[in-house]
Amino acid sequence: MTASEASSRFDVRVNGRAVPVSVPSETSLLEVLRNDVGDKSPKFGCGLGQCGACMVWLDGHPTPSCDLPIEYVTGEVRTASGLGTPDGPHPLQAAFLELQAGQCGYCVSGVLVSAAALLRDNPCPTRDEVTAALERHLCRCGTHQRFVDAVLAAAGAGA
Repeated sequence: MTASEASSRFDVRVNGRAVPVSVPSETSLLEVLRNDVGDKSPKFGCGLGQCGACMVWLDGHPTPSCDLPIEYVTGEVRTASGLGTPDGPHPLQAAFLELQAGQCGYCVSGVLVSAAALLRDNPCPTRDEVTAALERHLCRCGTHQRFVDAVLAAAGAGA
């Protein structure tokens, strides 16, 4: 085992709970979330932080997790699976289901994270503002317009 492969202990706060992990310091947050925490909502897409499939909130800011080493993660991480409450799904999640906004589902969790940040900061966005907030997300199925419609519906529902 080389020095770079040695594991270190990190205390990661994910969706409101503390999770201790022991991994090499250069392990990506995405790998920790999926392999050590068990949260499969963020997906591996490009591995370069450009497609949006791995998007999570880091201290309230949408952040790609695939290229972020765990050693640099401080504060609260929230994934799409942490958006809802024990009482039910987040209004965005409900709108996406009701309007069948996702097709294959691969990019949806990242889109939900970015859309939730938008609605937190701007509860009544315009169609152009929603489109701009989601433009970094690559959707191979071409359902961007349904994403925008669902975000606007959730905004209308008081998300």
